[in-house]
Amino acid sequence: MSNKAFSATGNQMIAEAMRQVDPDVMAAYPITPQTTIVENYAKYVANGQVHTEFVTVESEHSALSACIGASAAGARVATATASQGLALMWEELYIAAGMRTPIVMANANRALSAPINIHGDHSDVMGARDTGWIILFAETAQEAYDNTVISFKIAEDSQVLLPVMTTLDGFITSHAMERCEMEEDATVQQFVGDYHPKYALLDTDEPVAHGMFANGDSYMKTRLATRNANMGSLPIIEKYGKAWADVTGRPYDLVDCYETDDADYIVVVLGSAAGNVRHIARQLRAEGKKVGVVRPRVYRPFPEEQIVEACKGAKAVAVLDRSDSLGATHAPLGADVMSAFYAAGLSIPAKNYVYGLGGADVTNVVVQGVFDDLEKVADGTLDCDLRYIGI
Repeated sequence: MSNKAFSATGNQMIAEAMRQVDPDVMAAYPITPQTTIVENYAKYVANGQVHTEFVTVESEHSALSACIGASAAGARVATATASQGLALMWEELYIAAGMRTPIVMANANRALSAPINIHGDHSDVMGARDTGWIILFAETAQEAYDNTVISFKIAEDSQVLLPVMTTLDGFITSHAMERCEMEEDATVQQFVGDYHPKYALLDTDEPVAHGMFANGDSYMKTRLATRNANMGSLPIIEKYGKAWADVTGRPYDLVDCYETDDADYIVVVLGSAAGNVRHIARQLRAEGKKVGVVRPRVYRPFPEEQIVEACKGAKAVAVLDRSDSLGATHAPLGADVMSAFYAAGLSIPAKNYVYGLGGADVTNVVVQGVFDDLEKVADGTLDCDLRYIGI
């Protein structure tokens, strides 16, 4: 049973989840729109509500460096960042995954400069998609809380041992107030349990090495091991998601599907904009149109089987990206979805849209236009070229 139902922001809920887990170490640097996560957590430390060693650093690069060192030593570790801060961690993102350090990091998804912009889109997190981190997307503040709790179990599982990024859309989810439920502290602590590191650097009885040099053959073997751990984590993510659902009564699916069983036209979308898309889909359903919405809750590893299963009966699919892959034919999510269709032998026409960059509004009119386009895509009167919408 939940001990509290109240209004909170996504950042507050992530800070509360981390407080309940009470990691050994947090090293962090403030950056909009993530700042209130670590700001709140610093208060918990100062008030003696947690036993965490809070390390103040001079940059985000240093923050993740300190987290990697602490995790390698055998500590349970958490941090948070956003945008330029995540970009400044670029080198360390690869190191954290390659060294198999199970760090949990919250990212308040935000645009990257230039021009200067502090608002929400997925440009920052998509830049990290190939680093080896497991990446979760929250639609709501409630999901931001749930995903954060689950992330510790995923990261620290002996079959995974990878860092996990639990993300939420900057300002839209990070700062907007929503009705949320928070479980009892004891419930969360019992769920995550104690962390017993498998390869702790400071375990002198069973010494190990971290961060070694590797030539080509050995390097390739480590990259393959990291790939296999990441790809193999999907059923483990699902296992812990379902276990948390059993505790809370809140459902957990790797991919959230709305009215896709008989849908002719489907929109695939990540994060907070899914609510806008479902709203229009409900209206169109009321008019007798068979439309549906697919929202991946997990982005890395990519849940291609679940997405293919949800979309396989559609006449046309739209993929909405809140980022772009400049110089490529398609944006990140669009390329992943189309690749999944190709691998499954599906010939569904799919149109990729880029929307909401730099916090640009995602209006009902914009979403309605996407559904209208799909009928034209299906009958061949509209091409499948990438299109920017909402400008």
